[in-house]
Amino acid sequence: MAFPSAPSALWSVSLLTVLLAAVVHSNIVYDEDPLQPVTSDETVSVGGTVTLTCRVAESDNSSLQWSNTAQQTLYFGEKRALRDARIQLHRSTPTELSITIAEVQLSDEGEYTCSIFTMPVRTARATVTVLGVPGKPQISGFENPVTEGGEVTLTCTSTGSKPPAKLHWYRGDQELEGRPNVVESNPDDPTYNVSSELTLEVSRDDDNALITCAVDHPSLEPGDKRSEQSLRVLYSPKVSIRPESDLPREGEKFHLQCLGNSNPEPTSYTWDKEGGLPPLAKVDGAFLRFERLNKSDNGVYLCRAENDIGQDQGEYPLQVQDPTAMSTSSGVDHAVIGGVVAVIVFILLCLLIVLGRYLIRHKGTYLTHEAKGSDDAPDADTAIINAEGGHSGAEDKKEYFI
Repeated sequence: MAFPSAPSALWSVSLLTVLLAAVVHSNIVYDEDPLQPVTSDETVSVGGTVTLTCRVAESDNSSLQWSNTAQQTLYFGEKRALRDARIQLHRSTPTELSITIAEVQLSDEGEYTCSIFTMPVRTARATVTVLGVPGKPQISGFENPVTEGGEVTLTCTSTGSKPPAKLHWYRGDQELEGRPNVVESNPDDPTYNVSSELTLEVSRDDDNALITCAVDHPSLEPGDKRSEQSLRVLYSPKVSIRPESDLPREGEKFHLQCLGNSNPEPTSYTWDKEGGLPPLAKVDGAFLRFERLNKSDNGVYLCRAENDIGQDQGEYPLQVQDPTAMSTSSGVDHAVIGGVVAVIVFILLCLLIVLGRYLIRHKGTYLTHEAKGSDDAPDADTAIINAEGGHSGAEDKKEYFI
């Protein structure tokens, strides 16, 4: 195999460099040409309106023209050339020609040409992309309730999208992972049908849960098109027993209620007690009633609930209290009230003690000031005179200094 010599290779590189520089130079001149039309590509959804704008930097009084994908003239300056009521003039100036196309169809997609009739004629192209709006998704595959622990497969389908839409599954706000989307082209138009499957193993918590299929597409805002399917799950009872009161007292009326959480509702309830039910206890479906409680009613009571799916059993230990028994909550309430009263009494006693000490202290101060004049007296007679006339003496002394 023969290789080119070094001078030949260098000459080839130089030639490519010159050609590249020429291309770049020609593009710069092309872009800076003030008479070169400038357009922009547009995207619009089916049924929407698109505006096509063609501008030049300067005008030499040459007319601008828009042509469609079939090179049919739509507007030549302000003059309509094609009779299509959907196409209207938006703006026409010496440097701009803008038109609008309303109620856009898939067939409107393609390249539109703007021309200015100079010498030579200059043109620019604008590509219009039309989005096929997907239809509202349809969920199928769920016709009958599903038994707890079973599986259900849902199928979501959306038609008429372009480009193909994406489907997402949700349970509430939680996104679920379905099988990859299946895309099929539509033989009648350039749109696509998209489908997705979701398989779930259901539990009793899924009863009445909403499964959502949402469409994701450039022509839609998030959440614009979605469908919901409510699940129905059949499950066996889960039994709990609720007493009428937390403090059953001897001699009072009382009942127990059997709660069988299930779908469908329990078809039967069966009551029993270790050692047998008391003679005066009356079974009333989900209720076991006692007209008058007795200490002999103490024991563990059992309730069994059953439906077509299964059965379950719950128990409740009954302990009949004395007629004078108080509930724990009542005892707590009385203790709280007693504590509040004790605090109030303590605060009042403290206030009385402080007030008494204050009155005694001020009374002692007053007496001390009254007898102050006799402290410096040399004998008893002088002390009496000072005590009786201390104020006048003070006034005399004040006048003496003045």
